[in-house]
Amino acid sequence: MKKLLTLLITAFVAISAQAGEFPDISIDELNKAIKEKKVAVLDVNGSDSYAKGHIPGAIDFRAKKDDLASLLPSDKSTLVVAYCGGPTCGAYAAAAKKAKDLGYTNVKHLSAGISGWMQAKQPTESKK
Repeated sequence: MKKLLTLLITAFVAISAQAGEFPDISIDELNKAIKEKKVAVLDVNGSDSYAKGHIPGAIDFRAKKDDLASLLPSDKSTLVVAYCGGPTCGAYAAAAKKAKDLGYTNVKHLSAGISGWMQAKQPTESKK
């Protein structure tokens, strides 16, 4: 029982530390950045989900992660926002970390994810 409790506490601390590494951005803030063309958006939901609907202009991270350096803006201070399915999804961290490792200094997380984006009745693009 002690080992299980220790494992759970360790996992919680690791998840909490990772969650705090990338600040959250609201749907309104992201929308404004998209309209002003001041953001690179990374969709981490997988290519099938991406094809069905994604935030306008988002990059399909799962399909393009090896080419990400060439797809992101050269200005390393550009806002980069990663998202996945919703508030309980942690997959966004892979894209956020990759952007950070590439030297981007303003990396954020849309915790609402695509589900929150759609619930807020925001536009999506689909890939045919």
